[in-house]
Amino acid sequence: MKRRPTILDVAQAAGVSKSTVSLVLQGSELVRDETNKAVREAMVKVGYVYNRAAANLRSAQTGLIGLVINDLRNPFFTELATTMQMRLAEKGYATVIGHSDEDPARQAQLVQSMIEHGVAGLVISPTFGDPGPVLSQLAAAGIPALQVLRQIERSGADIPFASFDYGAGGQAATQHLLDMGAQRIAFLGGRAERAITIERASGYLKVIEKAGLEPRLMHGPITRQEGREAADILPDDVDAVLCFNDMVALGLMNGLARGKRRVGQDIRLVGFDGIAECTEVWPALSTVSCDIARFGDDTAGRLLRWLAHDEMPPAEIRAPVSLITRASSLGVS
Repeated sequence: MKRRPTILDVAQAAGVSKSTVSLVLQGSELVRDETNKAVREAMVKVGYVYNRAAANLRSAQTGLIGLVINDLRNPFFTELATTMQMRLAEKGYATVIGHSDEDPARQAQLVQSMIEHGVAGLVISPTFGDPGPVLSQLAAAGIPALQVLRQIERSGADIPFASFDYGAGGQAATQHLLDMGAQRIAFLGGRAERAITIERASGYLKVIEKAGLEPRLMHGPITRQEGREAADILPDDVDAVLCFNDMVALGLMNGLARGKRRVGQDIRLVGFDGIAECTEVWPALSTVSCDIARFGDDTAGRLLRWLAHDEMPPAEIRAPVSLITRASSLGVS
């Protein structure tokens, strides 16, 4: 029996990628007219027929949800993935989880692989930087897709986005440090050009400016190791630090202890995210708590409603945060 032509045959005949053929089949406006024409002619040439009904049926019946996470080594993102997996499992969906490791190329590979395996929907916490073909991949797949915590460059409102009110969190933390008597407060961590850093530092800058103090932005560290190393370059006169995330804060605590600066006495610290380890160190770490478990549950719920009732979420959602004060900023008795 003669083999039935596939999408790969069409791609080879047209001299384009498989993803481009998928875009044409989905009627995407991202494909140039001449490319569209070449693919359509190749379909006729090789005898390929696109069974849209069968494709939709496969997507709806796989029972698979794709979850692409930028950094599963960070407990914050691990909690997100775990919570979503459990909520989706309650509704009969299996979750395929991919770790992109902050690599845009690996991220694109994971997204494409999940689409090819017929996931019914996809949630992505994207890497930084140029996303490459990810937007066209998702457009071609035509499946419900959500982005969380970070926004894919150039995605606009095409893919619903959900995150936290980071600005409010930074504002509350900085005001708390002022109320505790700190006057030389630094913001430590995060790459200066990234949106999430700008958001997390915005509340800090607002409070510092209102108080008539000098802002001290020390961008860079985003990991625990980098936080520890930052202790060596932290100015001696700094009496409080708001960190980009809890990992940086935990690393900084370690570095300061080695340098004989007492956290909660000589210097006050506040982290950002609210991971469980904040309560397991001494002194316990104050933090801007983002309820990531509830956030993951809510995100899974939105995706489930989209799949079941065609209820697309709002273009952007910001979940509230709360400041949890502990010994690292309140002082060690």
